[in-house]
Amino acid sequence: MKLLLSNDDGVHAEGLASLYQGLSEDHDICVIAPDRNCSGASNALSLHQPLRIQQMKNGFYAVNGTPSDCVHLGINAFMQDDPELVVSGINHGANLGDDVIYSGTVAAATEGRFMGLPAVAVSLCGHPGKHFDTAARIVRDIVSHLSQHPLPADQILNINVPDVPYEQLKGIQVTRQGRRHRAEAMVRSEDPFGREIFWYGKVGQEQDAGEGTDFHAIANGYCSVTPLSVDMTAYQSLDAMQQWIEKL
Repeated sequence: MKLLLSNDDGVHAEGLASLYQGLSEDHDICVIAPDRNCSGASNALSLHQPLRIQQMKNGFYAVNGTPSDCVHLGINAFMQDDPELVVSGINHGANLGDDVIYSGTVAAATEGRFMGLPAVAVSLCGHPGKHFDTAARIVRDIVSHLSQHPLPADQILNINVPDVPYEQLKGIQVTRQGRRHRAEAMVRSEDPFGREIFWYGKVGQEQDAGEGTDFHAIANGYCSVTPLSVDMTAYQSLDAMQQWIEKL
């Protein structure tokens, strides 16, 4: 298969190199990733500055933009032929529950789906992470399976892998997104000139982490595979919303 690889940790990230190493023997790969760490970029696009692409010594391409920029540029301008699949990762740290709203890793996969291509996002649940080879092996198996059993046109896969040797994985579970509590308070400080500044605090603890969630799978040593819908419409609420609107 012809693959486009990207990430949000930047073109020099270990996870990206491990992903390439795990897939390059069996697939034709183009790697286009941000020239810096873009964690938390979500689906942002660089609409107010031109994008530049530069080839690195290892053959990867670096872009002065976001993860979504990289995928959009790759598919819509740079690559001569469309890839058959977009793979984003391997992220340095988990993307579980509400994390997917902010994740540049998931956003790169989403952009691939917006461009009409199947896509997966993969994250290693450890920071800085040791066993990227475990996640790469999982992705290799899933990519091979996708070639025969494609995803529905409105979905991507969000894969989270425990940071353990492959032999210690309990298996793979299909999961739903869990939920976190509200994030902790922001950290108030001052810059060297005495001006007030703020840092984001820690993410909230798990609120919905019961059986069947991505949190639960990872906590129990399983790889979590969550199908995410690109269409965010709450279809189950359409009838109720129509009745609500009629009361205006």
